[in-house]
Amino acid sequence: MTISAQAIWTATILSIQPQMFPGPLGSSLCGRALRDELWALENIDIRDFATDRHKSVDAPPAGGGPGMVLRADVLGAAIDQTAQRQTPELQGRPLIYMSPRGTPLCQQRAHELSSGPGVTILCGRFEGVDQRLLEGRDVEEISIGDYVLSGGEIAAMVLIDAVVRLLPGVIGSSESLLSESHEGNLLEYSHYTKPRSWEGRDIPDILLSGDHGKIAKWREQCAKQITQSRRPDMWAKYQGKK
Repeated sequence: MTISAQAIWTATILSIQPQMFPGPLGSSLCGRALRDELWALENIDIRDFATDRHKSVDAPPAGGGPGMVLRADVLGAAIDQTAQRQTPELQGRPLIYMSPRGTPLCQQRAHELSSGPGVTILCGRFEGVDQRLLEGRDVEEISIGDYVLSGGEIAAMVLIDAVVRLLPGVIGSSESLLSESHEGNLLEYSHYTKPRSWEGRDIPDILLSGDHGKIAKWREQCAKQITQSRRPDMWAKYQGKK
């Protein structure tokens, strides 16, 4: 199948578990945007590119050791043939491998990816993929945290969700994105709503004052305090940029 030539942000997933998609991406905000064609999803089964009758995609690691490793020849064929049948608008997209040893996913990278035509994401399994594939296809390794999952599919969903919500038209009020955590190296300020008093805890009076200038200053100070106490690394970056 060839993706439409429309200028639409497209995520192509290479996985041996393609049935996992769209999964949560088909619900809520991302699901509505997918149905409204604000972005597109393409599933590719890596096993379709295996060359033997058993549809083998992995082999024991060279040098011995536990587990299995996804083969470079099978993955290379999957990547190349997928790219060849796509429209020019989608070619040249970043090729990303979800990996616990990758560069941590950050809000800045999500913004960068949202401004392009989309991504191609390779989802690993077992012990990972042959290093020669990563080097031979200029693959960018991205991690969603300092832990290990059973495969890259859930991590790919996290990356896609982080990017899709930034696309034009996906979130009704784009202003709500400006004060979120990790925008401008600060965590988001605390929020309150009805009822005014709950279990002996009251909404701060300043938020009910109607003085928007004072409310803005309170929220800024709150964001700074939370960031300084919880993420000293982010606080140091914020101080440095100031």
